[in-house]
Amino acid sequence: MTAQVQRHPLAAQTASLLLARIRDGEWPLGHRLPGETTLAAQLGVGRSTLREAIRELAGRGVLESRQGAGVFVTALDVPEDWDTVLRRATIVSVIEARIAIEAEAAALAAARRTPADLRAIRRTLAARSVPGQSVPEHVDADMAFHRAVIVAAHNEVLTQLFDAFLPRLRLAMIDMLKIRPVVSEPCDHELHEHLAGAIAARDPEAAAAASRTHLSSLKESFS
Repeated sequence: MTAQVQRHPLAAQTASLLLARIRDGEWPLGHRLPGETTLAAQLGVGRSTLREAIRELAGRGVLESRQGAGVFVTALDVPEDWDTVLRRATIVSVIEARIAIEAEAAALAAARRTPADLRAIRRTLAARSVPGQSVPEHVDADMAFHRAVIVAAHNEVLTQLFDAFLPRLRLAMIDMLKIRPVVSEPCDHELHEHLAGAIAARDPEAAAAASRTHLSSLKESFS
């Protein structure tokens, strides 16, 4: 027997029940939901309530109403906002995502960088090695360098992804460096110099490799 909505508000409850059935795999991605009359009867609600529930899930990206064709599943769950995801994520997970994003961004930067991009990369590279920095100052300078590299890729999506990571990453880096400073700051800075040099030389493969090497060693320090 199909469960029916029993509590108010009916539209919100109907949306929740529909989402639960989608999550359970009753309707796979791209499939059409049963007709309005059939589905309303299954859920024990009126057609107007069902329509409101469908509108709610459509607004959240889970369903799509196609004129004359029906209602289709376009996502298998409601995506969480970035803040929620990153608060829960381990810092290793965040660094793994950075490797995927920044290695590609570094390669693109090597191919696309402008003279202005290169000046920004060199300026931020110099700023991260200024003597006497506090831990937060060093982290901020380091983040500025990495962001300059991503900006040089001229891909707005990559830049926005990095900016979404930044608050979570900054706090974790500050906490780690206060407890466990970088073993060899000159060696760490040299890795950043290699990255900047590869971008200046317009060598995408070397830039991607330099980015991946640096971030992989960072990941190991958190593991």
